[in-house]
Amino acid sequence: MKGMDSKLPVVLRTGEDGWVVAECPIIPGCITQGKDRNEALANIREAIALCLETRAQEGWALPSSYEVVDVALAG
Repeated sequence: MKGMDSKLPVVLRTGEDGWVVAECPIIPGCITQGKDRNEALANIREAIALCLETRAQEGWALPSSYEVVDVALAG
């Protein structure tokens, strides 16, 4: 993935402590946080890079395609 321009989905949410939690849902366990949105995004970029490096060393690939959808809940 080195040298490639890629976009991955990232979910941002506010934690109970007020920090912003950032997670890349297509990489299991790739989650971090920051004091604000900008810090959380910087941290998730670093976390993604480290996860991808580790996955490459272990021979794991990212899914070649995925779909992000919103799911409506009943009730």
